[in-house]
Amino acid sequence: MTVLPQPPYPPDLAPADYFLFPKLKYPLKGKRFHTIDEIQEKSLMHLNSISEEAFSRCFQQWKQRWEKCIACHGEYFEGDSVE
Repeated sequence: MTVLPQPPYPPDLAPADYFLFPKLKYPLKGKRFHTIDEIQEKSLMHLNSISEEAFSRCFQQWKQRWEKCIACHGEYFEGDSVE
């Protein structure tokens, strides 16, 4: 069995994983594609439909998450309160 290494950060600190994957996953879920070009075309169409405001909001929220992580010295916490 191959064991994949875990990233040195929680997944919610990776903006592309946390923000972009669901934006592509849900619109493309259950669809069948016949060529790689078709997959690329549909993926690009959905990526281009994401507004600049949504990207800005994503990175502001990401900044807040890593600030919380820094404030708690990388320790685990739940919710919004960091003690």
